[in-house]
Amino acid sequence: MGVAAPRESWFAARLRRVRGVFRRETLGKDALAGVVLGVESVPDGLAIGLLAGVNPVGGIYAFLFGMAGAALFTSSSFMAVQATGAMALIVADTDLGTLPDPDRALYTLAMLTGVFMIIAGVLGGGRMLRFVPTAVMVGFVTAVGVNIVLGQLTNLTGYAGQGANRLFRAVDTFAHFWLFDLPTVIVGLVTIALIVVLTRTPLRSLGLVVAIAVGSALAALFTFVFDWDVLTVGDVADVPTGLPAPVLPSIGDITYLALPALSLAFVGLVQGAAVAGGVPNADGKPANSDRNFIGQGVGSIAAGVFRGMPVGGSMSASALIVAAGARTRLALFIAAAVMALVILVASGVVSLVAMPALAGLLIVVGVQAVKPARVLSVAKTGPLQTAIMAVTFVLTLIIPLQFAVLVGVGLGIILFVAQQSNRLRVRQLEFHGDSRMREVDPVHTLPPHDVVVLQPYGSLFYASAPVFEAQLPKVGADSRGSVVILRLRGIDELGLSSIAVLGRYLDDLEEHDSTLWLVVASDRVRDQLGAGGLLERLGPERLYRSSEWIGEAVRRAHRDALEWVRQRQ
Repeated sequence: MGVAAPRESWFAARLRRVRGVFRRETLGKDALAGVVLGVESVPDGLAIGLLAGVNPVGGIYAFLFGMAGAALFTSSSFMAVQATGAMALIVADTDLGTLPDPDRALYTLAMLTGVFMIIAGVLGGGRMLRFVPTAVMVGFVTAVGVNIVLGQLTNLTGYAGQGANRLFRAVDTFAHFWLFDLPTVIVGLVTIALIVVLTRTPLRSLGLVVAIAVGSALAALFTFVFDWDVLTVGDVADVPTGLPAPVLPSIGDITYLALPALSLAFVGLVQGAAVAGGVPNADGKPANSDRNFIGQGVGSIAAGVFRGMPVGGSMSASALIVAAGARTRLALFIAAAVMALVILVASGVVSLVAMPALAGLLIVVGVQAVKPARVLSVAKTGPLQTAIMAVTFVLTLIIPLQFAVLVGVGLGIILFVAQQSNRLRVRQLEFHGDSRMREVDPVHTLPPHDVVVLQPYGSLFYASAPVFEAQLPKVGADSRGSVVILRLRGIDELGLSSIAVLGRYLDDLEEHDSTLWLVVASDRVRDQLGAGGLLERLGPERLYRSSEWIGEAVRRAHRDALEWVRQRQ
C-alpha cells in the first residue's frame, strides 16, 4: 500500500507561486510589458482623475495602488485593476464637494466600494452577473461614452457651459462657440489627431504618451512665447513629489456614500467580468469570478487608503499588457513600480501636462466606447430589448450615474421577468398506442366527456400566472364530465399566483361537473401545492407522483381518467 504524499502547506504553495513568477525566460517580457503599461497609465490616470472632477493625481494613485493591491488576489493573471471612465463619471456625479472634507470623502468612497466588492465575492456574487441583460449593458456603456465626450467640452474649449447635466451644458457650450479659447481648442484638437494617428503606428498605446507630450509642449509654447495661457495640471492641483501617506476613512460620510459605492461596485465588477472573459489566463484555466471580485475589492481599498479613487477591472489596460507581451502577473507590479518612479522623480513634468491634452485623450476614449455594431445587434433582437437599451441610454445621460446604474439593474430584472413569463407555453399531449405520445396545440374549449392532458413548458412563477391562465382550455357550458390532467414534470417552482390560477380553474371545472388532476415530479412543488391549499382540495386520488420512468405516471393518470369519464357517462 503506497504512502500518501504530504499535503503542501499554504506558505509552500505561495512560495512556489512566487518562484514561478520570477523565471528568467519570462522576466524580460514581463518587464517590458510593465514599463509600457506604467508609462501609458500616467497620462491615463491624470485624465481619469480629471473626468471624475477630483485632483488628477488621485487618478494616478488609484492606478498605482489599486493595480498592485488587486494583483495579489485576482484569479485572472492579467487583470489590470484601475479607475475606469464609467466609475469616474459616477464619482463626478456623487457631488463630493458638498461634504465637509471632499478629499477624504473620495478616499472613503474607494474603501467602501472595495468592501462591497469583497462582500460580493465572499457571497458568490459572480453568479448574479449573468442576469444583467446585454441590452442594459449596451445602453449604459454607450451613454457612458457619450457622457465622457460631453463632460470634457469645458476643458477642450475653455468655456464652461451652464446646465443641470452634461447634455444641457454641452448644448449651452456649442451655443456660445464664439467664446471658445482658441489656444485651448488647438491643443485639444492636435492631441486628438495625434492619438488617432500614432496609435495606428508601431507606437500603438505609447502613441497616447507621445500625443499628450506634444500637446503639452504646444501649450507651453503658447503660454511662454505668445502669452496665451493654457491650463495645465499644475494650475488646478498640487502635484506631490513623493508617495502618499495612508489615511483613514471618514465614518460620518458613509451613509451619504453608500449608494454611489454600491453603484461603483456593480460597475467595477461587471467590467471585471468582461476582462476575465476577454483576457484569459496564460495557462488556459478559467478565472474564478468570486476571487476576482475579492481582488478588485482589495485593490479599491488599497487605492482609498493611499488617497486614490475607486477602481475596477479595466479592459483596455488588461488588453494592453497582454499585447505588450506579459507572461505573468509580475508585469502588473512592474507597471505600478514605474508609476511610483514617475511620481518620485518626474512630478514637475506631470504638473506641465496640458488640461486640453488630457481632455482630448478622454474624448477619444469616449468615442471608442460607442460601438454602433453592438447597438445594432441589440436592436435586431426585438422591440422589448431595444426599448430597454434606449431607456437605459437616455436615463444614463440625464440623471446621475449612481442612480442610472441601479435603474439599469431594475430594468434588467424587469426584462428577465418579462422574457421568462413570455416563454411559458402550454401543450396538449395525445396518446397513441401503448408507447407513443404527440404534442399538439391545446384545445380552445374543453370538450364534454373527454380527457385533456396538458404539459406546461417554462417557469410558473408569479409573472407567468396571467400567461398560464390564458393558455388553459376555456370551460364552457358544454364542458361537462371531463378531466383536465396537468403534467408538471420539469417544473421545480410553482408560485402562489399560479396555484391561485389552478384554484380558480378547478372552481370552473367543478361547476360543470368536471375535475382537475395533477401529475407532480418535485417534492417542492407538492409542498407549495399544500401551502396554497390546493393539495387538500384535490386529495390523494387526484394527485399522481412521477417516477424515474418517463411517461409512466401520466399514462396511469390518463387511463384512470378515461375510466372516471366512462363511469359518469
